Amino acid sequence: MITLRRLGRGRVLLWLLVAAGALTAGARFIWGLGAVTNLSDHFPWGVWIGFDVMVGVALAAGAFTLNGTVHILHLDRYHPLLRPAVLTGFLGYLMVVIALFVDLGRPWNIWHPVVMWNPHSVMFEVAWCVMLYSAILALEFGQSVLERLRLWRLLDIAQRSITPLVVAAVILSTLHQSSLGSLFLIAPGRLHPLWYTPLLPVLFFVSAVAVGLAMATIEGAVAARIFKHRFDLPLFVGLSRVTLVILSIYLGLKVIDLTVRGAWSLLLAPGVERAMFAAEVGIGVVLPLLLLSVNHYSRSAAGITMSSVLVVLGVVLNRLNVAVTGMLRGSGTMYIPAWTEILITLAIIAAGILVYLWAMEHLPIVPRQAPAGAARAE
Repeated sequence: MITLRRLGRGRVLLWLLVAAGALTAGARFIWGLGAVTNLSDHFPWGVWIGFDVMVGVALAAGAFTLNGTVHILHLDRYHPLLRPAVLTGFLGYLMVVIALFVDLGRPWNIWHPVVMWNPHSVMFEVAWCVMLYSAILALEFGQSVLERLRLWRLLDIAQRSITPLVVAAVILSTLHQSSLGSLFLIAPGRLHPLWYTPLLPVLFFVSAVAVGLAMATIEGAVAARIFKHRFDLPLFVGLSRVTLVILSIYLGLKVIDLTVRGAWSLLLAPGVERAMFAAEVGIGVVLPLLLLSVNHYSRSAAGITMSSVLVVLGVVLNRLNVAVTGMLRGSGTMYIPAWTEILITLAIIAAGILVYLWAMEHLPIVPRQAPAGAARAE
């Protein structure tokens, strides 16, 4: 069992990772990208874009899925899950922005989309959506800070303005979750045909909804294990049932896409792409569907948590496959991330975990309640 004392020792490791990553990032800004990466003109997007940005944005999708569930669909029973999802979403986008500052060749020009408009560019649309959505998440997260500081009048104003903010957040998140897939549609012949499809924006959005629900479940399991919060099993069983539907839609879209494009034969061709595609679909879609279809697992805390972890792993593999694996053959070059690239990525993740732990301990993220034992299956 994880204790707060052991957690304190883990924080030392997290701080060491942050310090090492900061020093490495300093070397990147002094001597350039070539000093700390294996990127090249033939393969300019590596693990920083594939994982830090593509995966980071996807894993932060819990904020818009829970916001839509509570404030638009008016399923108020899921309200206790909203603030943890907003916290994770806000931190996720902060980590994406930090990663972009490290990855961009001239990060001091990151403000250019604000004044240099190019409405025909997908990247322009993504930039604006991420900026606006991050600002909205900051305002939503600010409610916890206002409550902690007992600024009740400001908190009341913030709560009264939440509905239009949520509608804007859901629209913006829908746009840029799908537009990240649209980015790769401008590279026909570069992205491997197992992943290159006109449905890529739709697949990105549907998988983002699924992983958003999965992340909410994982957050609940983490809070129950580390902070001794109650794991409200009926709520998470409800989320898992929706996840089952979303995964079924995603798998159906995949099957239809491969059939219409006549791409099934690609699964018989040797190569790393076939193996990675099979791992992505098998781990992230088929296995969770099987687990959530079995009554024993679909109604137990362990079962729905495990299925959520598998969904997250599947989306991580999918985004890395699209951004890295699927682009390698078309680039005509070889790319293996430098250890310094991986170190900076781990440092950004460590910083996010540290802030998450601090917020959970010092802000009213989860409703106050008595500690409970292990969740019991219905």
